[in-house]
Amino acid sequence: MYRFLLSRQWVILTLIALLLMPAMVELGFWQMHRHERRVASNHLIADNLGAKPAPVESLTAPGAAVPKREVYRTVTATGRYDTAHEVVARQRTAADGDSIGYHVITPLVLADGRSVLVNRGWIPAGTDLTKLPKVPAAPSGDVTVTGRLRPDETTATTGIRNKGGLPDRMIMLINSALVAEELPAAERPVGGYIELETTSPKPSGRQPELIPDPDHSSIGMHMGYAIQWWLFTAMVPVGWVILVRRERRERLAARDAAAREAGGTAEPVAAAVASP
Repeated sequence: MYRFLLSRQWVILTLIALLLMPAMVELGFWQMHRHERRVASNHLIADNLGAKPAPVESLTAPGAAVPKREVYRTVTATGRYDTAHEVVARQRTAADGDSIGYHVITPLVLADGRSVLVNRGWIPAGTDLTKLPKVPAAPSGDVTVTGRLRPDETTATTGIRNKGGLPDRMIMLINSALVAEELPAAERPVGGYIELETTSPKPSGRQPELIPDPDHSSIGMHMGYAIQWWLFTAMVPVGWVILVRRERRERLAARDAAAREAGGTAEPVAAAVASP
Protein backbone atom coordinates (compact mmCIF):
# COMPACT_ATOMS: atom_id res chain seq x y z
CA MET A 1 0.00 0.00 0.00
CA TYR A 2 2.90 2.36 0.79
CA ARG A 3 5.46 0.82 -1.53
CA PHE A 4 5.55 4.07 -3.49
CA LEU A 5 7.59 5.52 -0.61
CA LEU A 6 10.51 3.41 -1.88
CA SER A 7 10.43 5.13 -5.26
CA ARG A 8 13.28 7.47 -6.15
CA GLN A 9 11.03 10.52 -6.05
CA TRP A 10 9.76 9.82 -2.55
CA VAL A 11 13.15 8.81 -1.16
CA ILE A 12 14.60 12.14 -2.35
CA LEU A 13 11.61 14.09 -0.98
CA THR A 14 11.90 12.35 2.42
CA LEU A 15 15.65 13.00 2.60
CA ILE A 16 15.11 16.69 1.82
CA ALA A 17 12.51 16.90 4.61
CA LEU A 18 14.86 15.19 7.06
CA LEU A 19 17.65 17.62 6.18
CA LEU A 20 15.44 20.70 6.33
CA MET A 21 14.13 20.06 9.84
CA PRO A 22 17.42 20.27 11.80
CA ALA A 23 18.57 23.16 9.60
CA MET A 24 15.45 25.19 10.42
CA VAL A 25 15.70 24.31 14.11
CA GLU A 26 19.27 25.64 14.08
CA LEU A 27 18.18 28.81 12.29
CA GLY A 28 15.54 29.32 14.96
CA PHE A 29 18.13 29.05 17.74
CA TRP A 30 20.42 31.41 15.82
CA GLN A 31 17.69 34.06 15.75
CA MET A 32 16.91 33.45 19.42
CA HIS A 33 20.58 33.99 20.34
CA ARG A 34 20.58 37.21 18.31
CA HIS A 35 17.52 38.32 20.30
CA GLU A 36 19.29 37.53 23.57
CA ARG A 37 22.41 39.43 22.50
CA ARG A 38 20.29 42.43 21.48
CA VAL A 39 18.51 42.47 24.84
CA ALA A 40 21.82 42.18 26.71
CA SER A 41 23.31 44.96 24.57
CA ASN A 42 20.33 47.21 25.26
CA HIS A 43 20.72 46.67 29.01
CA LEU A 44 24.46 47.41 28.80
CA ILE A 45 23.92 50.60 26.81
CA ALA A 46 21.19 51.81 29.17
CA ASP A 47 23.38 51.11 32.21
CA ASN A 48 26.42 52.84 30.67
CA LEU A 49 24.44 55.88 29.56
CA GLY A 50 23.02 56.23 33.07
CA ALA A 51 26.31 55.62 34.88
CA LYS A 52 28.20 58.36 36.67
CA PRO A 53 30.59 60.04 34.21
CA ALA A 54 34.15 58.72 34.41
CA PRO A 55 37.36 60.36 33.16
CA VAL A 56 38.11 59.00 29.72
CA GLU A 57 41.73 58.33 30.73
CA SER A 58 40.54 55.81 33.31
CA LEU A 59 38.85 53.62 30.69
CA THR A 60 41.21 53.69 27.72
CA ALA A 61 44.79 54.50 26.76
CA PRO A 62 46.86 55.06 23.61
CA GLY A 63 46.81 51.94 21.47
CA ALA A 64 44.20 50.25 23.65
CA ALA A 65 40.84 48.96 22.50
CA VAL A 66 37.74 50.21 24.31
CA PRO A 67 36.45 47.29 26.42
CA LYS A 68 33.09 46.04 25.23
CA ARG A 69 31.63 46.52 28.70
CA GLU A 70 32.49 50.25 28.52
CA VAL A 71 30.95 51.01 25.11
CA TYR A 72 28.59 54.01 25.38
CA ARG A 73 29.85 54.69 28.89
CA THR A 74 29.43 58.34 29.80
CA VAL A 75 32.89 59.91 30.07
CA THR A 76 34.42 63.33 30.57
CA ALA A 77 37.61 64.92 29.28
CA THR A 78 39.20 68.32 29.92
CA GLY A 79 41.64 70.01 27.58
CA ARG A 80 42.06 72.23 24.52
CA TYR A 81 40.85 71.47 21.03
CA ASP A 82 43.57 71.02 18.41
CA THR A 83 41.66 72.46 15.44
CA ALA A 84 44.78 72.42 13.26
CA HIS A 85 44.42 68.63 13.04
CA GLU A 86 40.64 68.54 12.82
CA VAL A 87 39.24 66.10 10.23
CA VAL A 88 35.83 65.11 8.91
CA ALA A 89 34.47 61.57 8.47
CA ARG A 90 32.72 61.17 5.14
CA GLN A 91 29.34 59.66 4.24
CA ARG A 92 27.63 60.12 7.60
CA THR A 93 23.87 60.32 8.07
CA ALA A 94 22.13 63.07 10.00
CA ALA A 95 19.63 62.45 12.78
CA ASP A 96 16.81 62.51 10.21
CA GLY A 97 18.20 59.30 8.71
CA ASP A 98 18.25 60.76 5.17
CA SER A 99 20.69 63.65 4.85
CA ILE A 100 24.29 62.67 4.08
CA GLY A 101 27.20 64.75 5.33
CA TYR A 102 30.22 64.60 7.60
CA HIS A 103 31.07 63.99 11.25
CA VAL A 104 33.49 66.55 12.65
CA ILE A 105 36.38 64.87 14.48
CA THR A 106 38.53 67.19 16.60
CA PRO A 107 41.41 66.05 18.86
CA LEU A 108 41.13 67.32 22.42
CA VAL A 109 44.60 67.67 23.99
CA LEU A 110 44.54 66.59 27.62
CA ALA A 111 46.60 67.98 30.49
CA ASP A 112 49.28 65.28 30.15
CA GLY A 113 49.78 66.03 26.44
CA ARG A 114 47.87 63.03 25.14
CA SER A 115 44.65 63.56 23.21
CA VAL A 116 41.24 62.04 22.71
CA LEU A 117 39.23 62.27 19.51
CA VAL A 118 35.90 64.04 19.93
CA ASN A 119 33.07 63.57 17.45
CA ARG A 120 31.56 67.03 17.70
CA GLY A 121 28.59 66.14 15.50
CA TRP A 122 27.18 66.21 11.97
CA ILE A 123 27.42 68.89 9.28
CA PRO A 124 25.98 68.88 5.73
CA ALA A 125 28.27 67.89 2.89
CA GLY A 126 27.80 70.91 0.66
CA THR A 127 28.05 70.83 -3.13
CA ASP A 128 31.75 70.04 -3.66
CA LEU A 129 32.71 66.70 -2.12
CA THR A 130 36.38 67.20 -3.00
CA LYS A 131 36.83 70.18 -0.69
CA LEU A 132 36.70 70.44 3.08
CA PRO A 133 33.31 71.89 4.05
CA LYS A 134 32.96 74.91 6.28
CA VAL A 135 33.18 73.55 9.82
CA PRO A 136 31.73 75.46 12.80
CA ALA A 137 34.62 76.60 14.97
CA ALA A 138 35.38 74.58 18.07
CA PRO A 139 35.44 76.41 21.41
CA SER A 140 38.81 77.92 22.27
CA GLY A 141 40.60 77.64 25.58
CA ASP A 142 40.10 74.94 28.20
CA VAL A 143 36.85 73.04 27.92
CA THR A 144 35.33 70.01 29.59
CA VAL A 145 33.38 67.70 27.32
CA THR A 146 30.94 64.99 28.30
CA GLY A 147 29.90 62.27 25.93
CA ARG A 148 29.61 58.60 25.06
CA LEU A 149 32.73 56.46 24.76
CA ARG A 150 32.84 54.66 21.42
CA PRO A 151 35.29 52.06 20.09
CA ASP A 152 37.51 52.73 17.08
CA GLU A 153 35.71 52.06 13.83
CA THR A 154 37.01 49.32 11.56
CA THR A 155 35.84 47.94 8.23
CA ALA A 156 34.87 44.69 9.96
CA THR A 157 32.59 46.41 12.51
CA THR A 158 31.09 49.11 10.29
CA GLY A 159 31.28 47.81 6.72
CA ILE A 160 32.94 51.10 5.70
CA ARG A 161 35.91 50.60 3.41
CA ASN A 162 38.95 52.70 4.27
CA LYS A 163 39.64 54.23 0.87
CA GLY A 164 42.88 56.01 0.02
CA GLY A 165 43.40 59.16 -2.01
CA LEU A 166 40.83 61.21 -0.10
CA PRO A 167 40.93 65.01 -0.08
CA ASP A 168 43.06 66.57 2.63
CA ARG A 169 41.69 66.22 6.18
CA MET A 170 38.98 63.76 5.18
CA ILE A 171 38.71 60.24 6.56
CA MET A 172 36.41 57.26 6.13
CA LEU A 173 36.83 55.57 9.53
CA ILE A 174 36.88 57.25 12.93
CA ASN A 175 39.90 55.35 14.20
CA SER A 176 42.39 56.72 16.71
CA ALA A 177 45.30 54.72 15.28
CA LEU A 178 44.69 56.04 11.76
CA VAL A 179 44.20 59.65 12.88
CA ALA A 180 47.33 59.39 15.07
CA GLU A 181 49.44 59.13 11.91
CA GLU A 182 48.69 62.81 11.22
CA LEU A 183 49.07 64.07 14.80
CA PRO A 184 52.20 65.24 16.60
CA ALA A 185 53.88 62.39 18.48
CA ALA A 186 53.13 64.03 21.83
CA GLU A 187 49.41 64.07 21.07
CA ARG A 188 49.11 60.31 20.70
CA PRO A 189 45.36 59.74 21.14
CA VAL A 190 43.79 57.25 23.51
CA GLY A 191 41.87 54.37 21.95
CA GLY A 192 38.33 55.03 20.82
CA TYR A 193 36.62 58.38 20.68
CA ILE A 194 33.95 60.47 22.41
CA GLU A 195 30.53 61.23 20.90
CA LEU A 196 29.90 64.70 22.25
CA GLU A 197 26.85 65.41 24.39
CA THR A 198 27.69 68.61 26.29
CA THR A 199 30.50 71.14 26.49
CA SER A 200 31.42 73.33 29.45
CA PRO A 201 31.53 76.26 29.14
CA LYS A 202 28.75 76.18 26.59
CA PRO A 203 30.05 77.25 23.17
CA SER A 204 28.62 80.27 21.41
CA GLY A 205 27.58 80.39 17.80
CA ARG A 206 26.56 77.58 15.48
CA GLN A 207 27.86 74.11 16.29
CA PRO A 208 27.62 70.74 14.51
CA GLU A 209 24.40 68.77 15.01
CA LEU A 210 24.95 66.43 17.96
CA ILE A 211 24.80 62.68 17.39
CA PRO A 212 21.55 61.32 18.89
CA ASP A 213 21.54 58.75 21.66
CA PRO A 214 21.71 55.15 20.47
CA ASP A 215 18.46 53.21 20.25
CA HIS A 216 18.49 50.87 23.25
CA SER A 217 14.76 50.14 23.47
CA SER A 218 14.08 48.29 20.22
CA ILE A 219 14.69 44.53 20.30
CA GLY A 220 14.02 43.86 16.63
CA MET A 221 12.18 40.89 15.14
CA HIS A 222 14.69 38.18 16.00
CA MET A 223 12.43 36.28 18.42
CA GLY A 224 9.57 36.42 15.91
CA TYR A 225 11.87 35.02 13.24
CA ALA A 226 12.95 32.24 15.61
CA ILE A 227 9.33 31.23 16.21
CA GLN A 228 8.69 31.29 12.47
CA TRP A 229 11.60 28.91 11.80
CA TRP A 230 10.35 26.50 14.46
CA LEU A 231 6.82 26.62 13.03
CA PHE A 232 8.26 25.85 9.60
CA THR A 233 10.06 22.89 11.19
CA ALA A 234 6.76 21.54 12.56
CA MET A 235 5.09 22.02 9.20
CA VAL A 236 7.58 19.80 7.36
CA PRO A 237 6.40 16.42 8.81
CA VAL A 238 2.77 17.56 8.66
CA GLY A 239 3.20 18.45 5.00
CA TRP A 240 4.99 15.16 4.35
CA VAL A 241 2.10 13.17 5.86
CA ILE A 242 -0.45 15.17 3.83
CA LEU A 243 1.45 14.46 0.61
CA VAL A 244 1.76 10.75 1.45
CA ARG A 245 -1.97 10.44 2.13
CA ARG A 246 -2.84 12.32 -1.03
CA GLU A 247 -0.51 10.09 -3.06
CA ARG A 248 -2.08 6.99 -1.51
CA ARG A 249 -5.61 8.21 -2.29
CA GLU A 250 -4.68 8.98 -5.86
CA ARG A 251 -3.07 5.57 -6.35
CA LEU A 252 -6.07 3.76 -4.83
CA ALA A 253 -8.45 5.77 -6.98
CA ALA A 254 -6.40 4.96 -10.07
CA ARG A 255 -6.35 1.25 -9.15
CA ASP A 256 -10.14 1.17 -8.56
CA ALA A 257 -10.75 2.97 -11.85
CA ALA A 258 -8.56 0.46 -13.65
CA ALA A 259 -10.41 -2.43 -11.98
CA ARG A 260 -13.81 -0.98 -12.94
CA GLU A 261 -12.68 -0.49 -16.50
CA ALA A 262 -11.38 -4.08 -16.67
CA GLY A 263 -14.63 -5.41 -15.16
CA GLY A 264 -16.76 -3.42 -17.58
CA THR A 265 -14.87 -4.83 -20.58
CA ALA A 266 -15.14 -8.45 -19.38
CA GLU A 267 -18.98 -8.46 -19.07
CA PRO A 268 -19.82 -7.97 -22.80
CA VAL A 269 -17.26 -10.60 -23.78
CA ALA A 270 -18.78 -13.13 -21.39
CA ALA A 271 -22.30 -12.33 -22.68
CA ALA A 272 -21.21 -12.82 -26.26
CA VAL A 273 -19.75 -16.23 -25.50
CA ALA A 274 -22.95 -17.34 -23.66
CA SER A 275 -25.38 -16.32 -26.44
CA PRO A 276 -26.40 -19.07 -29.01
